[in-house]
Amino acid sequence: MKFHEFGDCGNPHIMLIHGGGNSWWNYLRQARVLSEKYHVILPTLDGHGEEYLTEYISTEDTADKLMEYIEKKCGGHLFALGGVSLGGQIVMELLSRKKNLVQKAVIDGSICYPQPAMARYCIATVRLCGRLMFGKNACRFQLAVMNRFFPSSMRYPEEIAEYYLRDMPRLRKETLYAVYRTYMMQYTLKESVRSTNAEVMYLYGEKEMKCVRESARMFGELVPHCRIYEAKGYNHGYLSVYLPEEWLKLILPFLEER
Repeated sequence: MKFHEFGDCGNPHIMLIHGGGNSWWNYLRQARVLSEKYHVILPTLDGHGEEYLTEYISTEDTADKLMEYIEKKCGGHLFALGGVSLGGQIVMELLSRKKNLVQKAVIDGSICYPQPAMARYCIATVRLCGRLMFGKNACRFQLAVMNRFFPSSMRYPEEIAEYYLRDMPRLRKETLYAVYRTYMMQYTLKESVRSTNAEVMYLYGEKEMKCVRESARMFGELVPHCRIYEAKGYNHGYLSVYLPEEWLKLILPFLEER
């Protein structure tokens, strides 16, 4: 696992965790704005980005490694923690580990109970169509489609597009299989998350799958002070991945509340 840092390390620490299949640059645009006031940490999860040759194990294993980093580099505490999709599930796991780990947490479009049928479908799709989905030509085609059909506010800028074209084609099938097995098929939210002292905002798109909306409800039952926000008209991870300015407009006031 590798860590990209932005801003003065003496400022309050914020860690933002990317989703499965993407990499640290998922939150690069947010990090540059936040780094004016905060020390922002963007991990590259095992099996992703420049860590593509490192085996991805599980949500819990990733949380172990992030906890070790937080203890060693951040004095055992963060000001804020956020993540999208797989990254959001890792946030939930971290919140269940230590009640005073963070003051603020943002979860975007994550699931917290097993979806084995969905996992099996995704694994089968990658086995059959992996090269067509993640090869260099496929990634160029996907960017071309985004640029053709997405509104300008949702398109990747040149820098992010270059990272995308570098990292996505070298994503290994084994990494995706492990992510699908552990994120979709196995993970269940821990009861210990009830004890968290964090103020939590749980985001999801209006067009998300039912399991994501249900996960938000389940998390809210265990953490009653959690704020649940439905992003109208949006699909999975749109605020975190494609609309950083909207994400910042929503999250900055949340971070600045005292």
